[in-house]
Amino acid sequence: MCGIVGYVGSRPVAPVLVEGLHRLEYRGYDSAGVAVQKRGRIAVTKVAGRVRDLRDRVESPGTATTGIGHTRWATHGEPTDRNAHPHLDASGRIAVVHNGIIENAEQLRARLSGEGVEFASDTDTEVLAHLIAAVDGPLEDAVRAALAQVEGTYGLVVMDRARAGELVVARNGSPIVLGVGDGEMFVASDVAAIVHHTQSVVFLDDGEVATVKAGEYRTSTLDARSTTRTPTTVDLESGSYGLDGHPDFMRKEMAEQPEAVRRALRGRLDARFATAHLGGLDLDPMALRAVRRVKFLGCGSAYYAGQIGAGMVESLARIPADAEPASEFRYRNPVVDPDALYVAVSQSGETLDTLAAVQELRRKGGRVMGAVNVVGSAIARECGSGVFLHAGPEISVASTKAVTTMGVSFAMLALLLGRVRDLSSAAGTRIVGGLQALPDRIEAALELDAQVAEVAQRYAKSQHMFFLGRVSGWPVAREGAQKLKEVSYVHAEAYQSAELKHGPIALIDADMPSVVIVPNDDLVAKNLITMEQVKARGGPVIAVTAVDLPASAADVVIRVPDGEPELDPLVLGIPLQLLAYHTAAALGRDIDKPRNLAKSVTVE
Repeated sequence: MCGIVGYVGSRPVAPVLVEGLHRLEYRGYDSAGVAVQKRGRIAVTKVAGRVRDLRDRVESPGTATTGIGHTRWATHGEPTDRNAHPHLDASGRIAVVHNGIIENAEQLRARLSGEGVEFASDTDTEVLAHLIAAVDGPLEDAVRAALAQVEGTYGLVVMDRARAGELVVARNGSPIVLGVGDGEMFVASDVAAIVHHTQSVVFLDDGEVATVKAGEYRTSTLDARSTTRTPTTVDLESGSYGLDGHPDFMRKEMAEQPEAVRRALRGRLDARFATAHLGGLDLDPMALRAVRRVKFLGCGSAYYAGQIGAGMVESLARIPADAEPASEFRYRNPVVDPDALYVAVSQSGETLDTLAAVQELRRKGGRVMGAVNVVGSAIARECGSGVFLHAGPEISVASTKAVTTMGVSFAMLALLLGRVRDLSSAAGTRIVGGLQALPDRIEAALELDAQVAEVAQRYAKSQHMFFLGRVSGWPVAREGAQKLKEVSYVHAEAYQSAELKHGPIALIDADMPSVVIVPNDDLVAKNLITMEQVKARGGPVIAVTAVDLPASAADVVIRVPDGEPELDPLVLGIPLQLLAYHTAAALGRDIDKPRNLAKSVTVE
């Protein structure tokens, strides 16, 4: 993986490819390359480094009007020039860019080597180029024949120097979208790469192949049965992917959270009946009342947001709820409860582990809804029902506004489930009011920026940090630790506060700051005891709280605005985002492109 761009039309192709790759930089990558059809040959330029380095190496635009490009996040082989995409067959006739993993690549490489093929890279992708080149006939048929030998996932674009003005595209487990222009066609792994050219798009399904030419496209299955794909219009503009005066996307997206929450709430709160409407859920009150358990499935920050959601469901609806990493769920032969509601959580809607968990649930008859931020994404289509997050495009690898809108969506789900059970009208009215007040609470929490920046400067040189929380504060602590690790590379661990004394407290000293999350709940006194235990061992304490704590309770007290206690986790995470951001800035990190990470993880 990570980013794919292709073009067939009449304009010079190299600038289109490089610009598209630049717009996909947010997904994370370590090398980049392009291949263009040029006077009966394929010209390839690739580099281990940034798209700006590639731009400096690409030949002048010239007359080439068909090409493919790729930004790579290494899975097979180190991030070097030779391992960067596109990859060619031995004759230089076939060029391939590929997201995903070919699981039987080693067996295929051994077989091809035995047939005399010499490999020019260490990648699994190069196998595809050789397999395709070995088949005579139309390029589409050759791609099908090659993919019949492959096990694994792919978003694939293939170009043949002998077939001018044609690309063949295939998808299985890794997103591919076609952009339909006026006498030109685009291919990408993400609409971000093409939305400034066209808003008319076609999302391919798993197991589909497309042949793309300047004025047309056709789609079919892997076994050559024709399919019908009508373009849809995406409600996005290229300006949605700009910085708008902010220094980086993480900063911009943190600032966008109040408005993102307003969008997520718009039209979904019912003050009259003290409940929420989630039309995409597609469950009537009887079906909602029949739900006996809720399980959230996600990876990384989406998993932690699911933990927050599970806590709110148990608190408001009084039915069992929990969260589990989707990557574990898919492999442990889970017992699927027919009375449970499973919620698959993913910002991109393409997270492979979460998609596989959804597919496992559907095979076993589970009822699953999606909570995603991308219309037409694989998880949205696989689930068929769910909640759209309305966060808007999220570019920074470190998710902020999508995580916050996940939590808001889960609060509405908890309210809805509670009101068809035993949550009183008065309690429902209180939660509705709390949700309506959330954008302003988040706005006020963002105004703590200067205080948090000072704290970050003070502790940026720390090698390690603890994040501690109890019950509703525990998943907030986990997400805070993840953010700090992601963007600053400071080692951080999250623990339930009560677990501190069962081992980890041995690490506390003057160089180990602890961030303690203190919601306005029944456990404030217990959290104060935790802070005292840390201070007694010389450890600095940073309290992030919705309670008016005395200044002496911690070395630093960061106080967010109060509101309904059940919703505190949605606000307490904001200062932790700011802490991660300012720590990374103090350490000179590349905030939007943290090392080794990708925005959308479509491989195992």
